[in-house]
Amino acid sequence: MVKGGELVAITPRSFCNGPYFRLFRSDFLDAMSIQRLHVFESRSAAFIEDEVLQENVIVHAVKNGQKPKRVVISTSSGAPGGAISESEVAYTDVVSPDDPERFVHLTFGNGHTDAKAAMQRLPSSLADLGLSVSTGRIVDFRAASYLRRIPGEDTAPLIYPCHFNGGFVRWPKENCKKHNAIVCNEKTRELLVPAGIYVLVKRFTAKEERRRLMASIYDPKHIHSLLVGFENHLNYFHIEGHGMSMNLAKGLTAFLNSTIVDLYFRQFSGHTQVNATDLRSLSYPSTIVLERFGETIDDPGMPQETLDDLVEKEMF
Repeated sequence: MVKGGELVAITPRSFCNGPYFRLFRSDFLDAMSIQRLHVFESRSAAFIEDEVLQENVIVHAVKNGQKPKRVVISTSSGAPGGAISESEVAYTDVVSPDDPERFVHLTFGNGHTDAKAAMQRLPSSLADLGLSVSTGRIVDFRAASYLRRIPGEDTAPLIYPCHFNGGFVRWPKENCKKHNAIVCNEKTRELLVPAGIYVLVKRFTAKEERRRLMASIYDPKHIHSLLVGFENHLNYFHIEGHGMSMNLAKGLTAFLNSTIVDLYFRQFSGHTQVNATDLRSLSYPSTIVLERFGETIDDPGMPQETLDDLVEKEMF
């Protein structure tokens, strides 16, 4: 494009975050200045005749190096004749100059604005907490010959999203379509991690689910095994490959399951996948705050309204 040229594109929203589009975002945002973004709230209404089932955005950008002070963000359902709401936000609220991932945040409505402001006040990165997050190592179709529905003496627990039961993992699960165990031998050992307390987050959620972020705790006290395997549809938080304290795990799980964090996450994630990179990009309360909060609660899978009240009071 020539300098000053304008671009209007209808595109899936998935380019706004995640590692796959990082280089594209970097080049695009260096060359172009976003002027306006329009979000279709429905994944199907705008392009129902073409059976499109992705969340889509319209982007208006100009090729120049000078960024505008404000960006117009509007939203509609996508259905013909649907109401359109719009607001102006600071350009730096859409693309933070301090974000190495160059995520594009779609902030609209007071709830989204309040959520972002609250998250930006949090003091800690994962590194500050001494935590890391990784994607589950076991890709089940690649390890199919080692999977077992019923655990045995030669197996280790295999945890899938279906094992989530509120704030904690329940294993094994009877009448489950997924396997409950993986054979433990020299060929599978590198896929397993030492038994410990881990916080697990689903990598994929159904579009109908009320939250994009869904976390649960793996507690080895109820699952007697020296090793455990996490399937690839899960992310897991750990300390240098090992577990963490229960109080830290409960505080972290409650934080991730709160509505305010989910609202913030949805500003840059327009699809149902939760990448480890996305979780690393979040700001977190301090270790002291997370552990103190974890000490006060029994189950981070408590009713949503109760959880939100407690989290907002203690952590924000």
